[in-house]
Order: sequence, then structure tokens, then C-alpha cells
Amino acid sequence: MGKVTALRCRDCTTEFPPTVKFVCDQCFGALDTVYNYDEIRLTPSSLNGREKSLWRYFDLLPVKDPDRIVNLSAGFNPLRRCDTLAKELGLKHLYVKDDTINPTYSFKDRPSSVAVSKALEFGFKAVGCASTGNLAAALAAHAAKAGLDCYVFIPSDIEANKIVQTAVFGAKIVRVNGTYDDVNRLVTQAADEYGIGIVNVTLRPYYVEGSKTVAFEVAEQLGWEVPDHVIVPLASGALLCAICKGFEELERVGLIDGTDVKVTGVQPQGCSPIVDAFKQGRDGISPVEYPDTVAKSLAIGDPSDGIYTLRNIRKYRGFAEAVSNREIIDSVRLLAETEGIFSEPTGGVVLGALKRLVEAGRISSDERVVCLITGSGLKAPEALTGSLPEPITVEPRLQTLAPIMKR
Repeated sequence: MGKVTALRCRDCTTEFPPTVKFVCDQCFGALDTVYNYDEIRLTPSSLNGREKSLWRYFDLLPVKDPDRIVNLSAGFNPLRRCDTLAKELGLKHLYVKDDTINPTYSFKDRPSSVAVSKALEFGFKAVGCASTGNLAAALAAHAAKAGLDCYVFIPSDIEANKIVQTAVFGAKIVRVNGTYDDVNRLVTQAADEYGIGIVNVTLRPYYVEGSKTVAFEVAEQLGWEVPDHVIVPLASGALLCAICKGFEELERVGLIDGTDVKVTGVQPQGCSPIVDAFKQGRDGISPVEYPDTVAKSLAIGDPSDGIYTLRNIRKYRGFAEAVSNREIIDSVRLLAETEGIFSEPTGGVVLGALKRLVEAGRISSDERVVCLITGSGLKAPEALTGSLPEPITVEPRLQTLAPIMKR
């Protein structure tokens, strides 16, 4: 079986062989990939000279055969220290983990690389996904590299740039008249009917492993230490759960001394079922039937990892916060104008929530804070329509610049 020993239920801890399986037979809980940690020998020096991509952590990823790896060099992106933005917000130590520069410009390249590699290992001839846009493009690119057919199912209202980006890789795009949750139900049925490797359904225990590499990189880039606080955007909640698992695995194999980090989850106000549950002290999630937010990447009204996300936020002493469309747009502009990073609206959710938490005294000025910026603003430029100044038009004569230019 190699380094992966089992799939373990998060709820009842029943273990299953590491096959194509995504739900527990006993209690229908989600499954996590488990490794033979005692035989994994990783040290900081052992990583020296390895490729600077997510695959530098091959030992803690679920692909057995290196020849099956589908690699577009996603990952090991900069952890940018943001001093100008930190000063603006009243912080001393603020970092942005910048996944806007991945191959298809979002963090979804991480799980896509792992899932498509695993699909090859299992012998799938086609892969697919339900997506709010970023996964669609990432999966299409990696499937193209792997020579696999690709079917992506999307809600009918996702941003035009994300559709173009997906189409150019040759994927078959199925637009569904409905919400993401409608799309997800349809794609689950398609997986059974047509034998497609749906990466965020049938291959989910392996797919989510790619996202935990964000935690690996943050720790390595901070000199094998964890930050005081990590702020994570929430859609399904899988990213936050993966971040927590990543820190725990680093401790398990001895690369960090502990996991004393606060993990906070954030959502837009038009789709905040996890935040609502946290603030109301509930253990269950009440789905949002019709999400309404400019942050379309986070518009998942019935998050599949919602209850696990709640547990992790509480376990890691974090907070949950939701922000308005106005705060999202203002924060996208603030990040761009202070640090030169153009984020899609999801990043505005993260920074808008950070601003709220600092103002409320929940994050102190001395904390070392890492914000996850998960996608490029070039994927959703229409979100800024009407919020940016128009270009100034002049005649081609020097004197027309006098009212505009500074000396």
C-alpha cells in the first residue's frame, strides 16, 4: 500500500483501504487519508535541493508512483510580508500567502495536481468536478497535461473570465441552471452513472490533500514555525480543514514543535452559513438556499465540510467573521494599492474580516498574522465595475497634463 495506509472516518474513526471511496459506510462521515507517519523521515535539510513546488512534500502526499505525478509547478508561492498594509491596519507582522501566481492563478491548482495524479494511478480515463470557477480551470489544465478527458459542471452565473480560462484547456463545460449545491448534486449522480473520477467527490480524500501544502509552505517559509494566526476563506470549508491537518502532520513528523496557532474562517455576508453557526453557538449548519455575494468563489450555501470547519475553528481558538460586498471591494482595492497584489473578491473577504477583527480587539497588534489570498483578481474583474476611477483623456499636448501631474 505504500505510505498511505488507510482512509479514516473523521466521525467514527473506522478505517478503510485507500481505494476510490469518499464516505464512511458506518456513519456517512467524511474520510481522511492516513499515512505511515512513523516511517516518514523528513527534516529541513532533507528538503534542500527539492523542486520548489507542492511536490517537494511528496512524502506527505497520497501519490505512490512518482511517474504518475501531473506537475504544472503549482505551489511554493511567496509568503509576502506586507508592511504598508500592516501599518494601515494597525498590525506589526502581517503576511500574505500569495496563490494568485499559481499556474491557473488560484490555490485550486494544488488539489487539482494531486487529484489528477491520483486519478492516473487509479486508472481513470476522465475526470470532472463541480466548481464555482477556480477548480474548473485548474482541473482542466491538469487534465490536459495528463491527457485525460475533463468535464466541469458550473453554476450558470460564474464569471466570464473563468469560463474562458476553462474552455481554452479543452474541457467540456456543463452549465447548470441552479446554485452550486444543485451542480454538486448533479455531478455526484454523474460520477455513479458514467464512471468519471469526480475530484471533489469520488476522489475527495486525496484531492483535499493538495490544499494542506499551504500549511507546509507557511511553516517552512517562517523558519519551521507556525504563525500566531491564519485567516482562511470558507466555501466548502475544505481548505481550512486541510490547513489544520497540514500543521498537525508537520508536528507528527517532527518538522515543527507544536500547533499553537489560531485558525479563523471568513465568509461573505450573502453566503455565511458556517460563520452564522459559529456565532450562534450551533454545531450544525443551516444551508443558505440562494447565495448572494460578489465573492462567487465562496458561494456554496451547503458546505460539505461545514461541521468539520466549525470543529477546527473552535479547536484552534479562532474566530468566524462575515463581511459585506462593500467591504470586500474596498479591501481588494486596499491590498492592490498598498502591496501591489490584485486579488479576486475572496481576498477582499479575508482582508475585510481581518480589519473587523483588529478593530474589535480580537487580533492584537503584536500577532504574526498570515492571510490566505487564494485567487487572482484577473479571474473576476467585473466585481470592480463602477468602483474604480475612469481613465483621464487628454489631447496630445504637454500643457493638457498640468491639472493632472505632480511635480
